[in-house]
Amino acid sequence: MIIPVSEIATDTLMNIIEGFVLREGTEYGSVDCDLADKVDQVLQQLKRGEALLVYSELHESVNIVPKDQLAATQEEY
Repeated sequence: MIIPVSEIATDTLMNIIEGFVLREGTEYGSVDCDLADKVDQVLQQLKRGEALLVYSELHESVNIVPKDQLAATQEEY
């Protein structure tokens, strides 16, 4: 289930994004980005609709998924 970003309290949303960034260990190229910059980048992707908050009833968890990845996954089923 997709959760609209606008329906999440700001503190909760920031905690979800921070957890995602720390868990993913993403690479940001040759330039180091601090945690705040990475969190802001993900927040902007969520606001633009490039990434989505997805709740898994099976795992009872929320994850951040790129929109195109979610669309590809749904087409398989």
